Amino acid sequence: MYVCLCKGVSDRKIRESVEGGARSWREVQQETGCGTQCGKCACVGKTITREAIKAEVMASACDLAYAV
Repeated sequence: MYVCLCKGVSDRKIRESVEGGARSWREVQQETGCGTQCGKCACVGKTITREAIKAEVMASACDLAYAV
């Protein structure tokens, strides 16, 4: 689904940005441009970013648990 129509950013692009190493809304904005034009998409973009970061952190924490 498109989150930012002004810049053509989808929820998939936001998740890919987080998978690529972005760990804050500001970093996602810099990479994708989401929320930098009119700002109407910022709340949804932040929510998707927050959920994606939480999923990435949990996945890496699970990997560490078995690294013995």
